[in-house]
Amino acid sequence: QVVLVSGHLDSWDVGQGAMDDGGGAFISWEALSLIKDLGLRPKRTLRLVLWTGEEQGGVGAKQYYQLHKENISNFDIVMESDEGTFKPSGLGFSGSAEARDIVKEIMTLLQPINVTDVYDTADGTDIAYWMRDGVPGASLHNDINKYFWFHHSQGDTMTVQDPNQMNLCAAAWTVVSYVIADMEDMLPR
Repeated sequence: QVVLVSGHLDSWDVGQGAMDDGGGAFISWEALSLIKDLGLRPKRTLRLVLWTGEEQGGVGAKQYYQLHKENISNFDIVMESDEGTFKPSGLGFSGSAEARDIVKEIMTLLQPINVTDVYDTADGTDIAYWMRDGVPGASLHNDINKYFWFHHSQGDTMTVQDPNQMNLCAAAWTVVSYVIADMEDMLPR
């Protein structure tokens, strides 16, 4: 059984892609790194996917889906961060009402950093195939007021990243992915 965390690498045009979507790739990597450094071993596999080809029609995600869809019942949740790593507020979630209630309960663990909201739908080109087929999905929600200042521009460099805000995003991603991976049962479909 798999909990998938992800971001994509698509610095294909004028910028470095540090914010879009290097930040999402980084916090996904950091989530697994933190869990390992803490010596935690969840019941399910945590899998990191750094997608490619998202801007060219999601070809990397489509190929991954085609290769793994026969095991779709083993995917507990698919998570994608693709709207920068600014100050986080919560998660977008797509799934059953029962699964949403569980995610809302998990998000209460993040009250100390004020990242507790659960929004109506998850977004993500790279996880859309899975969600379409009923796998619960989550996407990071954060303050995107400055997102389009840098999106696909020469200004999308590492200087855009605020280390404190990225740490909060990584903390939220880590807690959610670990708790879901360590629950007794998979999220209900």
